[in-house]
Amino acid sequence: MQQQQQQQPSTAQQTGYHPQPPAIVTVKDSLYFADMLSWNLLAMKKAHFFASQCQDQEVVQAIEKAGQMHQRHYQKVLSHVQGQNQMQQQMPLQ
Repeated sequence: MQQQQQQQPSTAQQTGYHPQPPAIVTVKDSLYFADMLSWNLLAMKKAHFFASQCQDQEVVQAIEKAGQMHQRHYQKVLSHVQGQNQMQQQMPLQ
């Protein structure tokens, strides 16, 4: 009976889902952000290079579209990182 009365952890705790991101970025998080930026920058550069090597315009357009997608991802990650940096600078030290 006592086992049934014990509270079960909430679904959010079981799945690791958080409705809001944590207020702090750990060192591991920041290193992963740096990796994501590097991967997307490299993909953009490769797409630009390979598009310049192609003669078929349909292929060029497809590769450029992929490069633009990586550029959008790069900008999105960068905006999140910059926003997080601004939030941390505004938070008082405890």
